[in-house]
Amino acid sequence: MHMADALLSPAVGGVMSAVSAGMMAYSVVKIKKEDLDEKKIPVMGVMGAFVFAAQMINFTIPATGSSGHIGGGILLAAMLGEFPAFLTISAVLIIQALFFADGGLLALGCNIFNMGVITCFLAYPLIFKPILRKGINAKRLSVASMAAVVAGLQLGAFSVVLETLASGITELPFGTFVGLMQPIHLAIGVGEGIVTAAVLIFVHKMRPEIMENTQRRTGLGRTSIRGVIVSLVVITALVGGVLSNFASGDPDGLEWSVEGAAGTTELNAQGQIYDTAASVQEQTAFMPDYDYKDASGAPISGTTVAGLVGAGLTFALAGAAGLAIFLAKKRSKKAAEMNP
Repeated sequence: MHMADALLSPAVGGVMSAVSAGMMAYSVVKIKKEDLDEKKIPVMGVMGAFVFAAQMINFTIPATGSSGHIGGGILLAAMLGEFPAFLTISAVLIIQALFFADGGLLALGCNIFNMGVITCFLAYPLIFKPILRKGINAKRLSVASMAAVVAGLQLGAFSVVLETLASGITELPFGTFVGLMQPIHLAIGVGEGIVTAAVLIFVHKMRPEIMENTQRRTGLGRTSIRGVIVSLVVITALVGGVLSNFASGDPDGLEWSVEGAAGTTELNAQGQIYDTAASVQEQTAFMPDYDYKDASGAPISGTTVAGLVGAGLTFALAGAAGLAIFLAKKRSKKAAEMNP
């Protein structure tokens, strides 16, 4: 559900970028006030890498000619808590937009809001967490994952419709567009809910303390998470490096809906801001659409390389963000102790 720049007016894109940037700043402040367990820092990195890789795999929605991929917000929030999760999904979307031209630069704020703010700050605390309040087991994880993912994706899809409406995109009439967006993203949500539940149940069986401590907002203490990290790294490499080559070629739910409403997936957007954003993205995106710019003579699939490189970049950015916040928190605490 990565929006392209042509779906937005510069005003709406600018406002949503400001909102998303504000939520990032707020998340940093909240994490600095609360203790960020240093053991969660590699989890931020590896889970961000996993979500990046998993988003490359579009699964077919039967009998529609459309496909979908996971958003990952609920998965990240269940593992990390809402604030680290939001920074992690933001890192995923920034890497995708800058280096792989997936989602427009003008639309980046909208994409972060639709896939990050809504899932991490609405669906997770209001739906996912309450279902697990009486304890975590496979059944509750399945119900919580399905309910929160479907709700988050429905709200995110509706937010896309509202953003295009506010932008005055006349090619996408409200009634027609919402009538296409909501049902297809309901189907995609069911698929993502299954994937999210499967991953969380797997992690919970290996190390139940990760999600239990996230639920209680406590640290992991002496709990070793090395096995979980290694397993997730291997799975991420498999997903990004191998399985991504078998993704569906059908348009995703947003593209399918745009085509159904406007008769084309390529809407025209004219103006200096659009041209500048496209020019910047053309310069930064070294593997647009997750492939080589020039694939002649390449010995390895561009999709494989993009999956592995993108996962690595996301690991570095999300992990670095967590580490920087942790070190800043540590320095502030030390300074407070020296100057009571």
